[in-house]
Amino acid sequence: MVYEDRHASSNSYIYCLVEILLMHPLDVVKTRFQIQRGASDPQSYKSLADCFKTIFRNEGIYGFYKGILPPILAETPKRAVKFFTFEQYKKLLSFTGLSTGLALSVAGLGSGLTEALVVNPFEVVKVSLQANRDSFKVQPSTFAQARNIINADGFGLRGLNKGLTSTLGRHGVFNMIYFGFYFNVKDAIPARQDPTLEFLRKFAIGLASGTISSCVNIPFDVAKSRIQAPQPTPGEIKYRTCFQTMGLVYQEEGFLALYKGLIPKIMRLGPGGAVMLLVYEYVSGWLNQNW
Repeated sequence: MVYEDRHASSNSYIYCLVEILLMHPLDVVKTRFQIQRGASDPQSYKSLADCFKTIFRNEGIYGFYKGILPPILAETPKRAVKFFTFEQYKKLLSFTGLSTGLALSVAGLGSGLTEALVVNPFEVVKVSLQANRDSFKVQPSTFAQARNIINADGFGLRGLNKGLTSTLGRHGVFNMIYFGFYFNVKDAIPARQDPTLEFLRKFAIGLASGTISSCVNIPFDVAKSRIQAPQPTPGEIKYRTCFQTMGLVYQEEGFLALYKGLIPKIMRLGPGGAVMLLVYEYVSGWLNQNW
């Protein structure tokens, strides 16, 4: 049993690592779009294709992997926290008078808020590295960048935990819809006897869950990127808090600016979110059968 449990954990880690290696370039592109300040920005990308071409031309293939170490270090514990706390909140909420559908959404919200507390320092380092347009060989290492942030501003809300409110909003809203939509819709659509059709049913619902969650929570993601990336003017803090940043982006760049980076975000978290839920259901089913 111990061997099998370790084998399942090992498989989960390998999946996380492969997913990061394949999808991290989309995360870099998403961040670049979110931190550029409209067409007047001299470093503005014209399109998704232009962003890919410009990064490749100026920074090389490794430019797409800037900031990859923090997700590798954080992804497995992050997902463990996401799914473990979701189960715990779900159990606690079963003692309340909430309907099953609402309880699942509230449990998702709780898991997202808890997850955000764990990952925010990693996100600060990752975004600061992704925003750097120097050659991959020239920019600081992950640990050097973390030291620079701590030495300059400490561990608090201006240092290694800046953008925490935005991260709480991003993860809380995402998980609330992600879990709530998936399990409510899955229960409403009859299961299929054919294994292939059943897999496609769950994958389609998971894909919709990840896509809708990404569309709803992206203003928090944009605010997070603006706060955690280097400020437009060195020494001057323009983007301070979550809703102040959202308001400023809306005022200066328009409503659609709050949805910058949406396409690469959906390209990653639509199918990626579906696979995560399928893995979660598989592991949960395996544990229920073996424990």
